[in-house]
Amino acid sequence: MGIEIERKFLVSGDSWRAGAAGVRCRQGYLCVGPPVAVRVRIMGGAAHINVKKSTLELMRSEFEYPIPVEDAEEILAHLCDGVVIEKTRYTIPFGGLIWEVDAFEGVNQGLVVAEVELERAAQSFDKPPWVGEEVSGDPRYLNSHLSRRPYTMW
Repeated sequence: MGIEIERKFLVSGDSWRAGAAGVRCRQGYLCVGPPVAVRVRIMGGAAHINVKKSTLELMRSEFEYPIPVEDAEEILAHLCDGVVIEKTRYTIPFGGLIWEVDAFEGVNQGLVVAEVELERAAQSFDKPPWVGEEVSGDPRYLNSHLSRRPYTMW
């Protein structure tokens, strides 16, 4: 069984962009739960379907499987509930961890969020200087929520 332990933060400023490598991402939701969220994502020429416990807990069950890109395109075009999330995901190493920064586009334009996956819920870690307020417990920042109530509508 897959377990995800993730913390999420708002990003302040643009200093994180120096040396960051980005990949375009489109994702949509077939179900947003509770109890689960089911997502289809196309990123970097590959597609996956993901089933994740729909909760704000730091530790969540998560399962992800590759699917054909053509199938993912069809699902995103015709079967998703809400809007398709468009963003560029940047990976930035810092403090021995890999931070993922999502710069949202389209109806979520202007939102920039950083996530870090941990090995343990109580794990301590250093935050990069561009990391701001923690929003791990705020449901508005869940991608599944952004697909139904985009950032530009807040």
